[in-house]
Amino acid sequence: MVGPGTGIAPFRSFIQERAVSGAAGRSWLFFGDQHEATDFLYRDELENYQKSGVLTRLETAFSRDSAQKLYVQHKMLENSKELFEWLDNGAYFYVCGDKQHMAKDVHNTLIDVIEKEGSMTRDATEAYLEQMQEQGRYQRDVY
Repeated sequence: MVGPGTGIAPFRSFIQERAVSGAAGRSWLFFGDQHEATDFLYRDELENYQKSGVLTRLETAFSRDSAQKLYVQHKMLENSKELFEWLDNGAYFYVCGDKQHMAKDVHNTLIDVIEKEGSMTRDATEAYLEQMQEQGRYQRDVY
């Protein structure tokens, strides 16, 4: 799940549902915003879900807390090998949030991750991602 800023909303519900239903399987959230101190929405809740195992991984990126801007797509690249392993083992990939910049950057990064870690040509990468879309495993709710 990639949900920077208010894009966290549907994923918070996903995670809450997993907690209530006792869902099996792993879950991974990439969350980002401008400042950790003021913009880490639902921090305590998300960290508690991670501690309890409802949320397997939590990667955060705060773009204005350092001289070099850090975005969710940078965290995807940092974790590219494991991210591809999850995808190649059937993981679903959801994106929610800013259509203008974030969604495009995350999409392009996803292509880069699949191409690199899957040792694929660009055409094979695009076919892989298209197959994920056809299977409903790549969903975007962007605005």
